[in-house]
Amino acid sequence: MSPVIGINEKPALHRWIPLSFQHLFAMFGATVLVPYLTGLDPSTALFTSGLGTLIFILCTGGKVPAYLGSSFAYIAALQVISKEYGVAYAMGGAVVVGLIYCLVAFIIKQIGLKWLDKVLPPVVIGSVIIVIGMGLAPTAIEMASKGGTDTYHLTFLAIAGVTLLIAVLTSTFTRGFLSVVPVLVGIAGGYIFAALLGKVNLEGVHQASWFGTVKFLAPQFNLSAITAFSLVSLVTIAEHLGDILVLSKVACKDFYKDPGLHRTLMGDGIATSVAALFGGPPNTTYGENIGVMAITQVYSVWVTGGAAVLAIILSFFHKFGALIQSIPVPVMGGICIMLFGVIASSGLRTLVESGIDYSDKRNLIISSVILVLGIGGAKIQFGQFQLGGMALAALVGIILNLILPHKETIEPHKKSLEDLGKQVPDTDGQQA
Repeated sequence: MSPVIGINEKPALHRWIPLSFQHLFAMFGATVLVPYLTGLDPSTALFTSGLGTLIFILCTGGKVPAYLGSSFAYIAALQVISKEYGVAYAMGGAVVVGLIYCLVAFIIKQIGLKWLDKVLPPVVIGSVIIVIGMGLAPTAIEMASKGGTDTYHLTFLAIAGVTLLIAVLTSTFTRGFLSVVPVLVGIAGGYIFAALLGKVNLEGVHQASWFGTVKFLAPQFNLSAITAFSLVSLVTIAEHLGDILVLSKVACKDFYKDPGLHRTLMGDGIATSVAALFGGPPNTTYGENIGVMAITQVYSVWVTGGAAVLAIILSFFHKFGALIQSIPVPVMGGICIMLFGVIASSGLRTLVESGIDYSDKRNLIISSVILVLGIGGAKIQFGQFQLGGMALAALVGIILNLILPHKETIEPHKKSLEDLGKQVPDTDGQQA
């Protein structure tokens, strides 16, 4: 199917601006939710999201129309490291993440992808993604039921329930653009419902100035933070590969070859390091914006670049940042119930679609250990160095995958797929 606007086409201004705003709305809810949950500044997250996208476009030679926003995979690491050592050390860990991306990009350029498949097979990736979602589940429930206080409150539960219902209905029953922004619609609906119940405090909005500078935070470094973020980065690298593959299919162009996976990963990495240097959360390519492109068939890098510029401009409106911070905690709790569940479910999807055979004790052991260590919050500490939760689970999963022997015989699920392939005609109508 021919695109409405191609990758390198520059639309007329009267179309360009609304198309860019559409991408801004698509990424907005998720991008500001990460700093909301981790104590970072939403305005800074918007700024680094826009800046990171422009860096990505520059690194890929303007050939990949991706948008980069705040990554959910690092929420737990941001929360734990910020609590244990301070936000500055969490930013230091995120800076190193970007450097790891660049290192992996260099290795991919030199020797290809096979080594990454051995280190991070689907059984490890899928299990760790489940841990990311389920490990955050208690946070979502506490936000929804306690609303930032020490006691449960029926009003908070009602607000969270209405927010969740709106988001679920929007995601399930709407079509077109609305179907890719259920987070934004859910937050807006929950906010209105909370306001009707008198649970919205606009004092901060009234006191905030209209314009101002973005709050920046210089990073600091320690081994615990670097290790925790580095291990999570291995999973997000795998997610990057998947996002670029999906975007290639949507845009009908092989971005793995042109400009090359090493350049997309390098762009993501530099964007993440720069974001952390400014005090913003790690970046990642956004599926929401890929969804917008799939619906509209507008693949122009000028449009995603325009959305990045709009995000940067919006970050300097302090009243807007104060309005984000006025969103009641139960509203975000309701959204998080859906989002964190979706993250965990995407891990299950990875396992299912990869045909992981759990009659093989090797796979069963790897997943079991990752899930218990990650969700159980296991920790090890040597002096000032601490490793726990998701990071520890990922490390142990990688080690188990490398040392446990594989089955000698052909796995049943692979054999059945081969048999099926013999019966499926190829594109020329001949037997495969």
